[in-house]
Amino acid sequence: MRTVAAFVLLACLIALAVNGQDRSRGRCLCADIGVNIVLRKNIEKVEIIRPSASCERQEIIVTLKNGAGQKCLNPESKFTKNIILRTLEKQ
Repeated sequence: MRTVAAFVLLACLIALAVNGQDRSRGRCLCADIGVNIVLRKNIEKVEIIRPSASCERQEIIVTLKNGAGQKCLNPESKFTKNIILRTLEKQ
């Protein structure tokens, strides 16, 4: 009987630990690969997000001027590589 009680207690503790975990981890900001080109004159800000525990791939997010939103860039495209170089040179 004690074994059953100990097992039930352990199962409850595990359930509480799983429910308490942060579910936002493991998610990337970009749902897909992203676009290959954005007009440079429309770019207001460039964010380079390195791979981390929450997302295993590098993400490049550009904020567009005039409140037009944000776009994810394909990190493998030649355009994006040039944008990354220019951004790192400014820093």
